[in-house]
Amino acid sequence: MSKTHAPSAKVLGTLRNIGIIAHIDAGKTTLTERILYYAGRIHRIGEVHEGTATMDYMPEEQERGITITSAVTSCQWNPCMINIIDTPGHVDFTIEVERSLRVLDGAVGVFCGVSGVEPQSETVWRQSEAYAVPKLVFVNKMDRLGADFESVLDSMVTKLGANPVAIQYPDGAGQEFEGVFDLIEMKRLEFDQDTNGAEFTSRDLTEEEADRIAPWREKLIEVASDEDEDILDLYLSGEAVPAEQIRAAVRKATLARTIVPVLVGSALKNVGVQPVLDAVCHYLPSPLDVPVPVGVDPRNNTKKSFAVAHNEPLSALVFKVAMDSGRKLAMMRIYSGRIGAGDSVYNVTQDKTERVARLFRLHAGHKEKIDAAYAGDMVAAAGMKFARTGDTLAEKDAPIILEQIANYKPVISLAIEPRNSEEGDKLDEVLEKYIMEDPTLDLKRDEDTDQIILSGMGELHLEVILERLKREYKLEPRAGKPQVVYQETVGSKGVGKGVFDRELGEVVHYGAVELSVEPVDRDVERSISFEVDMEAWPDAWLEAVEDGISDGLQSGVIRGYPVQNVRVRVRNLEKRDSDSSPVGYRMASAMALKDALVQADSKLMEPIMYVEIGVPEEFIGEVVGLLGSKGAKIENMIDRSGQKVVQGLAPLAKLFGFSTELRSATQGRAGFVMKFSCFDVME
Repeated sequence: MSKTHAPSAKVLGTLRNIGIIAHIDAGKTTLTERILYYAGRIHRIGEVHEGTATMDYMPEEQERGITITSAVTSCQWNPCMINIIDTPGHVDFTIEVERSLRVLDGAVGVFCGVSGVEPQSETVWRQSEAYAVPKLVFVNKMDRLGADFESVLDSMVTKLGANPVAIQYPDGAGQEFEGVFDLIEMKRLEFDQDTNGAEFTSRDLTEEEADRIAPWREKLIEVASDEDEDILDLYLSGEAVPAEQIRAAVRKATLARTIVPVLVGSALKNVGVQPVLDAVCHYLPSPLDVPVPVGVDPRNNTKKSFAVAHNEPLSALVFKVAMDSGRKLAMMRIYSGRIGAGDSVYNVTQDKTERVARLFRLHAGHKEKIDAAYAGDMVAAAGMKFARTGDTLAEKDAPIILEQIANYKPVISLAIEPRNSEEGDKLDEVLEKYIMEDPTLDLKRDEDTDQIILSGMGELHLEVILERLKREYKLEPRAGKPQVVYQETVGSKGVGKGVFDRELGEVVHYGAVELSVEPVDRDVERSISFEVDMEAWPDAWLEAVEDGISDGLQSGVIRGYPVQNVRVRVRNLEKRDSDSSPVGYRMASAMALKDALVQADSKLMEPIMYVEIGVPEEFIGEVVGLLGSKGAKIENMIDRSGQKVVQGLAPLAKLFGFSTELRSATQGRAGFVMKFSCFDVME
């Protein structure tokens, strides 16, 4: 077991908690593999396309060549200890990115030199902006045919609203890509392929090279001088500008999120990776450089925060729960205080005391035992029975609840049933474990067929779950075809009244509720409000009314789907002195809601997907026609890297099997990406 010592402020200043984010197939995992190799964390480079990448440790990841689950690792680079989360790029696993960004201090965005900013890049970028995460960018695959560094920077401006600032510039592109120019040191970097790029040298620029990159150096100096006026004075007077002075200015602007430093290379060809590690140390924040997370004291509902220090009270956020050999592992980011192996901690969210049996530092699928973990660190704990994603851990006498991690609504479902009763019991148990790991999974049982309805974020998401059932637990339930998950809403205002007057267990329960429902905008959550004098009614009765309405909204009147985008107003309550009870009001409010929904022209809403297709111009007619047959609405058509890009919205129900039809119609030359946009009323 490795010993751990309480970190000083100096050590905390050299800690980096970063994520690697991007669109699927931009090269995130390939970059991470090189980072670990050059940092001495692994001794052989694994490849995604060979299924040997360290961070893609699940068999499902190795078979598909994609990242499915966020993998955590750490490495030492010069003075910095770097904790890294390699996040998925596939839209079905967006929650993995979301919960990683919630606990990161900085991020490295990876963009393909050919494709630039793709849809999922845009999604994860905006997620990172929501959490105010400073970023730098690595433009990868500059050795690919069609790579265009300047085009990628342009797409960052137009699509992301970012302010990219090149601190490197490529020497050539495609087959002519030969190296990287360092615009801060004004050197040319050359990577030795005989050592897989582990050794690299820098040399002075020729006169022709200096002239070629002079405009890019000027842009960099201009940005740096906004943070440090002395830099401009030195530059204009013809004096050398110290590289450290430029780096300090770039760091200041990066932490303020006014610029995004951009580096360049080819991870697969082992070019440009070590400078990315240097840039992480130079420009991305330590736990001391980011705002202290503000939480709420549950005792009085006031705002509260702790300094990032080991001698402060504990505050930690569980950002992921995983099952490891049947045991639960809670992955957490510690914001303040310390946790030791064997300690008891207070799970504020669940209001439970938990025992941390063991602590681990993670390296993808491997674990290293540690004695204790301190403020700023990311570790995994075993033995915590109640922990869920988004829970806050603290001390009983100094409780704090940190902001919860956002959740996502499933859009696709699958009916599954066990092959026999013995398998049925085990299936229920295993699926509960998967739901504990993954908050985007949902499970319910169909009352008519007794089938299990498993819902998730996409076909691939559910496919992976079925494969894991087979591989990990030898379970092969019968599965139906994927079905779209719908929601319901109301088209107009409706009023309903419910009266419950019944004897249950020799006790009469009475309640009478009148309420109204009305539609609200698609981006507004459903709400429940009371228009009665709340002081005149017992809290238990009012809570029962609200509970009855909340339960009723889980099942609409068309097909029993959850009701969204609706405002419920409780307009009147009636009581009968001796018989009124919480049970009566709960039942009456559910009856009133059902009545109102029937009156309010209830409508079915289906998931609408954003679709983006890149295709050679000669096939544009086929693509437009195919989208038209799927009920798609084309929003935009642009040129990108010599291709036409068609962007539109289409109902998910009509997109099953679309990728196969698209390949057939375009001779396999079209690229297709879709992501969830919204639920909307079916036409």
